[in-house]
Amino acid sequence: MPRGTNWAGADKPIIMKTIYLLKDLAKVSGHSTHTLKFYLRLGLLKEIGRSPATNFRYFDGSSFSRLKEIRKLQKKKLSLKEIQEYLHQKRTAGVFK
Repeated sequence: MPRGTNWAGADKPIIMKTIYLLKDLAKVSGHSTHTLKFYLRLGLLKEIGRSPATNFRYFDGSSFSRLKEIRKLQKKKLSLKEIQEYLHQKRTAGVFK
């Protein structure tokens, strides 16, 4: 199959997503794996899937963006509870637009 062609044969670019394991996301974001697991428990961060064979969590670029947003809000002195509420309001406001 030629490069840049999808399975249906139409000439569309193939978009590659960067997928991270928990330890890799921790490394690139500057957070510890412990912190990321804590954020998962709080619902601040969500995995995009898990490996059926190893049960490793998978994350993507949106997870990295979310961590940058959390860090920015923490620098503004918001508590994790306030950040949870802010992100929830932001998510639900987007649903009703």
